[in-house]
Amino acid sequence: MAESLTEGLEGTAKTTVSLEKTAKAVGSGSLEVFATPMMVALMEKAAVNAVAAALSPGETTVGTKIEVSHIKASPVGALVEAKAKLISVEGRKLTFLVEAFDEQGKIGEGRHERVRVNIEKFLGKVSSREK
Repeated sequence: MAESLTEGLEGTAKTTVSLEKTAKAVGSGSLEVFATPMMVALMEKAAVNAVAAALSPGETTVGTKIEVSHIKASPVGALVEAKAKLISVEGRKLTFLVEAFDEQGKIGEGRHERVRVNIEKFLGKVSSREK
């Protein structure tokens, strides 16, 4: 297992709000504004990016919990950036503070948990569940 996973690691991810990323398009609402599920996915991507270089070969992380507030709407065309900071390492469990911003300021914030896993073992468990 990786030894370089330490608190303070940070990652980012960016996207531009397109019609395909709106609440109306993804079914999470009826308006053409940045969808909450898309913001969550961007926050998760930032967390993945924060720790990717510190993982051992054959390892990845999987999301297990997220608690966020989507506090402001972003229009089509807005540039959105998510930031994640690793704040806790407890064995395989990683906890991040996550935030999202558009050009006007903060649009979301929360906490996200991921678990470090061995890819081969994880996929083996998943395939044994397939029907």
